[in-house]
Amino acid sequence: MAISSSPPTVSTILKRRPLHNPNFTSSKPQRFRLPQIACSSLTAQSQSAKQNLLNLISDQDRGLKTQNDTTKRDSIIKAIDAMAVLGRDTVTTGDSLSATWRLLWTTEKEQLFIIEKAYLFGTQAGDVLQVIDVQNKTLNNVITFPPDGVFFVRSSIEVASSQRVNFKVMKGKMLATSDFAESLFNHNKGACGQC
Repeated sequence: MAISSSPPTVSTILKRRPLHNPNFTSSKPQRFRLPQIACSSLTAQSQSAKQNLLNLISDQDRGLKTQNDTTKRDSIIKAIDAMAVLGRDTVTTGDSLSATWRLLWTTEKEQLFIIEKAYLFGTQAGDVLQVIDVQNKTLNNVITFPPDGVFFVRSSIEVASSQRVNFKVMKGKMLATSDFAESLFNHNKGACGQC
């Protein structure tokens, strides 16, 4: 999830000050109050919301621990919703979306299953990445299995709005060295239909 920085917003609170009256005489000098200006930065709010979200997910093992903790999951989803409100006018489907993104947290059951059950194949999941290329309309999900395995799913994308991208899965594939592949297929023969 990425929120681009926006120019700071400034809200001004003006207190009414008395008008200068030239006919008014007083022994005391007249005091004028200067307007009070309160500044708030959308960027600072976004950074605070982002840090709150990162703190909430930091001990959740990419979402594995959250599966059975509805209170924690609800807190995380509320933090995501708060960031969405702050970024509601931000374009998130432009060229800045094109990058390699590391999965920090998800509720997506298939990815969590693969991450959790990697030990069945004599390994553990490494980085889980999403490689997005807006211009070429591609999205690749990549799960690494160090030292030699990679599972990836290729998808095509279409920008639907300034904040939404639709995708269509094209192909899934497992790439591995012979040791990893032997371990994988000895434990799960025929389970990789597109490989």
